[in-house]
Amino acid sequence: MDQLFGIVERITFQNEENGFTVAKLKSPRKSDLVTIVGTFPGLQPGESLRCVGKWKVNASHGMQFEVETYHLEAPSDLIGIQKYLESGLIKGIGPKYAKRIVEAFGLQTLDILDTTPERLLSISGIGKKRAENIISCWQAQKLIRKVMLFLSRYQISPSYAQKLYKIYGDECIEVLQENPFVIAKQIPGIGFKKADAIAEKMGIAKTAFQRIDSAIEFLLLECAESGHTCFPKEKLLTKAAELLTIDPECIIERLLVLTAEGVIVEKNEEAGGNRIWLKGLHLCELGIARELKRIAEGRSPLRKIDTQRAIDWVEEKLRIKLAPQQKAGVASSCEEKIHILTGGPGTGKSTITKAILTITKTLTRGIILAAPTGRAAKRMQEITNYSASTIHSLLSYDFIQKKFRKNHDNPLECDLIIIDEASMIDTPLMYHLLKAIPSKARLIFVGDVNQLPSVGPGNVLKDLINSLIFPVTALTEIFRQAAGSQIITNAHRINRGEFPFLKPFPRSDFFFIKAETAEEVLNTVIDLVCVRLPKKYHFDPIEKIQVLSPMKRGKIGTQNLNLSLQEKLNPKNEPIFHGGARFAVGDKVMQMRNNYQKEIYNGDIGKILHIDREEQELTLSFDKKEILYTFYELDELSLAYATSIHKYQGSESPCIVIPIHTDHFMMLQRNLLYTGVTRGKKLVVLVGTPKAIAIAIANESADQRETGLCKELTQL
Repeated sequence: MDQLFGIVERITFQNEENGFTVAKLKSPRKSDLVTIVGTFPGLQPGESLRCVGKWKVNASHGMQFEVETYHLEAPSDLIGIQKYLESGLIKGIGPKYAKRIVEAFGLQTLDILDTTPERLLSISGIGKKRAENIISCWQAQKLIRKVMLFLSRYQISPSYAQKLYKIYGDECIEVLQENPFVIAKQIPGIGFKKADAIAEKMGIAKTAFQRIDSAIEFLLLECAESGHTCFPKEKLLTKAAELLTIDPECIIERLLVLTAEGVIVEKNEEAGGNRIWLKGLHLCELGIARELKRIAEGRSPLRKIDTQRAIDWVEEKLRIKLAPQQKAGVASSCEEKIHILTGGPGTGKSTITKAILTITKTLTRGIILAAPTGRAAKRMQEITNYSASTIHSLLSYDFIQKKFRKNHDNPLECDLIIIDEASMIDTPLMYHLLKAIPSKARLIFVGDVNQLPSVGPGNVLKDLINSLIFPVTALTEIFRQAAGSQIITNAHRINRGEFPFLKPFPRSDFFFIKAETAEEVLNTVIDLVCVRLPKKYHFDPIEKIQVLSPMKRGKIGTQNLNLSLQEKLNPKNEPIFHGGARFAVGDKVMQMRNNYQKEIYNGDIGKILHIDREEQELTLSFDKKEILYTFYELDELSLAYATSIHKYQGSESPCIVIPIHTDHFMMLQRNLLYTGVTRGKKLVVLVGTPKAIAIAIANESADQRETGLCKELTQL
């Protein structure tokens, strides 16, 4: 083994998920900077490293020093201290203030920050507020480094240290030592197995109640992430026994205790055997059924109308001719308290919505239009020329109470509410929405039940239809204008289990490009997005083209596609690294979970406008609205040059490119392909093999979700 000592000049790359780092080291014995590679959680420029490892020649990057072990020292000279402070480690200290601080305090700088940080107030430009921020951040970073070292003892990624500190603060390590299983619930990415590894090394017994309870809750949360609201008891026991490697009787005993404590709910489903719910999801399903019954039984204040005359009038008013199915949908929506309108693209859902809206506007001004996503709400507004909002903003989140402001006690004021893209609404959101709807209101759900179900748990729209409780208008006729689109024709063929027409006709809006290997698919997708489609159709490759992939991993999964497309479309801007991802000004990004405070929600797509390293902040644009993010919040974002079909539900793009290959065998499903194709407004391009398309079309049994809503509805 060789030894190497030096000062970290800069970080070239850092994967915060595992700590893998590529850095440049200034060694006293070397005239040029040395490239070092290894696992250095939290490494910062300016720090001194004593490394043990070996020299190797990398085919692409030349000579590198691969570090096996290292010893970290605080920077000890003025240049090192300045680099350390200006690295972006401490919010509020950039190059300008780092230079002033070091000039004032010299080699004592770090000691002063540790012991008498109030002396920062003597530095020109540093006022009380900036000094408080610097002191707070300095103390936090010291503790975060301790948490990193604590986690590394248990082979847990150091990237979780900041997230844990954000939740538990100064008591972080004490909380972990007391009950390591709490982190499996609190921190996305730390599953039960990682928490269990810590617990085992701490000597927590395999049959400890907190270990069994955590495993049960973890498995039920994992089921919820897969779309289930409940799970068969026998299957849950099997999974828990495999995970815990203990006697199943111990698990059964804890299930009884958790049921008695109200953490879970167990119910007999007759032929389906016993099922188990997390209490929250069970209450949501029960609540949905009760709220729908309340609304259905409520009396509408709207006067009764002659629906046939109203339909004749609206046809003349809008200069349209409604088909029999559409007339039935309009009539039922004007007569029933709750109505469901479902159908594929080109079947006239938007036309019916406009007709219902036009008729109802003559009766009341109390009309609300809403959709699950911002893009769906915007499209609804454009089609109807009537104000529409997202469901989240409609319900108005209270950050102090941590709940929606609109509810039973403070309901929405409306006589009619129309909800578009209803297939996207998961069980908890549907429950909160229904609680806020007054009993007097008429309620219309509009959606395509054949699309993918919600990202969150449940299959609400399908369960509502299958319950046979509420009137449903199922639109099947494709209208002449839509029939001219090969996107719509092929979408319906896919939905019926028929192979799509792959040979394009003149001015076609649907193309298939054959590519046999995953490598060929990748290269073709990149060429289409970056060169061919912008050249032929004048589509902006970032704004107007969206790549949708069935999977996250693999050569043609969203992760690799994003890296490849980012390298081609936005290669030069100085990036920052977070969680293994590279972010730069100009990057297209997606919000990965609801952020009520920013009013940005899961699936929203934005663009990075500015990065402030000194203040550790980014400015992003979401639908022309500028939003500020801190570096700590970057785990809420993902690159979005390519995204999953599931995440893109409710959105549309002028051009959609879908890689479809047998590498994605496990995810090839009919409703997945159908949903992806229907996201394209002007052009859809499939790249891959006919075999993969055939597999997807044949697979209609996938994504069967375990839910209890249908039974709750039929029992009321």
